[in-house]
Amino acid sequence: MKKPIAGTAAGILAIVLWSTTVALVRSLTEQLGPLTAAASVYIVGGLASGVRFLLSPGHLKSLFQLPRKYLFGCGALFILYMTALFAAIGFSKDRIQVLEVGLLNYLWPPLTIIFSLGLLNRRANWILIPGTLLAVTGMAIILAGEETLSWESLIKNFFENPVAYLLGLTAAVSWALYSNLTRRWAGGHPEGAVDLFMPVTGCVFLAFSLTLESMPGYTQRAVLETVFLGLATYLGYGLWDYAMRQGEVVLVAACSYLTPLLSTLISVFYLRVSPTQGLWIGCALLVTGSLLSWFSVEATK
Repeated sequence: MKKPIAGTAAGILAIVLWSTTVALVRSLTEQLGPLTAAASVYIVGGLASGVRFLLSPGHLKSLFQLPRKYLFGCGALFILYMTALFAAIGFSKDRIQVLEVGLLNYLWPPLTIIFSLGLLNRRANWILIPGTLLAVTGMAIILAGEETLSWESLIKNFFENPVAYLLGLTAAVSWALYSNLTRRWAGGHPEGAVDLFMPVTGCVFLAFSLTLESMPGYTQRAVLETVFLGLATYLGYGLWDYAMRQGEVVLVAACSYLTPLLSTLISVFYLRVSPTQGLWIGCALLVTGSLLSWFSVEATK
């Protein structure tokens, strides 16, 4: 399989994998708290990294041969994204704010495409604008579910709780930058540094957890969810990093618009609930917008 095809397939697989973990993330966060849940998940991911280091003794040495810009710059953006996202959810005061902060975080797919214009020398035509608007509108409808989201609510809640909303926006910007700069600084390299980023992120979350949250008791359910999420997170971010280095960045970013849709559909199937009419409307807008966004961008020759 050619590298661009393999890389693109890896990115799509990462999106599907992330979509299956949403319900478990919510469950684990409710049991342990956002910071302790994040620390537990990323420590498990860090342990998976350690196992890989043990099985491949030369792997660690090869990582330090990667460009320093990628190791330190993208490493910092990786940690910033994770901490900003979990902190934004933690600072949200109610379900509406969680939904609105989540919508701000899901601005990273269109931002990834927009940033690629300057960072990766892509060109876009006017179709990118309606494509982005349609996709973001579709995401908002899907994320809202039976709740009501509005610009008035978003603006009002922003001024009431600016920290959470700024953190949500920071998460979106940092992940869009990470995705593009990974390609710019480490494109073509056979390996990425997720095996380093994961344990460092786990240590950061552990420090926050020990400082800001009391240590809860781990039930058998919490342990099983932590192990599954840790391994799924490790695999998902490893696949995404590979996709950004080797795959078609814009196509994968356009496909990533579908993450909230896939997670909702999986939850509907898993929980055996009836999908709302808004879900199908949001689906149509989201798919149309993501396709338009993809078709609007091309690489410069």
